[in-house]
This record gives sequence, structure tokens and C-alpha cells, in this order.
Amino acid sequence: MIETLQPYYPYFLAVHIVFVISWMAGLFYILSLFIYHTEATEKPEPEKSILLQQFTKMEATLWKIIAVPAMVISVMAGASMLTLHPMLLQMPWMHVKLGFVIGLLIYHFICQNIVKQLKNNQFKMSSFQLRLWRELATIFMIAIVFVVILKDAINWIYGLIGIMGVAMAIMIAVKLYKNYRLKK
Repeated sequence: MIETLQPYYPYFLAVHIVFVISWMAGLFYILSLFIYHTEATEKPEPEKSILLQQFTKMEATLWKIIAVPAMVISVMAGASMLTLHPMLLQMPWMHVKLGFVIGLLIYHFICQNIVKQLKNNQFKMSSFQLRLWRELATIFMIAIVFVVILKDAINWIYGLIGIMGVAMAIMIAVKLYKNYRLKK
């Protein structure tokens, strides 16, 4: 059975890439909605109520129609590729990639919890904290892409230092943006 599917590996790969892009877009956008949703609590009525209702609806729709299906299809296509080429699981770079993917899945389910909290008007994170949280998805994405592209050519120490450098740069940029917004 698996041998008959071997010619379809490139199709699974293409589906995987398309839906990883969709998944990441969903994660980036949902965090932006979380930020706007949280900031809407500072608006006067009736604007506040209207915005909170609209953001709740947008978050639910985005999550159910884009983020969750894209995540499921990404994982299924990735698992299909590993089934067709199990020798990939013997490669150290794949272990690192799968570690980051597990981190991204945990991130995804924490975001799902935030969707539920905001639906119930529970604001546990500030807009600044949500901005930092949004950038974690960027770090996962960068790490996964570099591991997949560089594979065995990567020097893990330099790669780790690079990822930490990118994370620090992003956090500094978010902090500068916060200061800029506060001055306005």
C-alpha cells in the first residue's frame, strides 16, 4: 500500500507547505485580533460592546474555519510524508524540527484557550503581553524553516544563538513599539 503512494509524496509535501502557511497566517492573525479585542475594553460604550462582540465573532470564525483545519491538514500531510519516508525519522534535523512542531502545537492549543477566555470576557493578558506572545509564533516559524532548509549543515550552537538573537530583537522591537504608542 505505502509503495503505491510513493509517487504522491510531492503532493503531500505541497499540501503540507500550503497548509503550514495557512496555519501560520491564522496564528498571526488570531493574535492580532486578541490584541485588538483586549484594547477594545478601554473604549467607551457603546463602542466597547460593539467591538467586543465583533472581535469574539471574528476570532471564533478564524479559529474554526482557518486555524484549526490548517493545523490538522498540516499535521496529517506531515505524518503522511513520514509514513512514506520513515527514514526521515532517523535524521537528527527531523527530531529538532518535530520538537519545534510540538512546541508550535502547544502554542496553538494555548491560543485556543485564549479564544475561549476572550469569548467569556476573561482578559488574562495585556495587549503588550499578547504582542510578545504573538512573536513566539514567529520564532517557531523561523526555527522550523531554518532546520528544514539547512538540515545537517546547521551548526546547532550557532543556530540556537541565532534564534535567541532573533527572539531578543523581536522583544526589543515590541518594547520600542509599546513606548512609541504610549507617547502618542
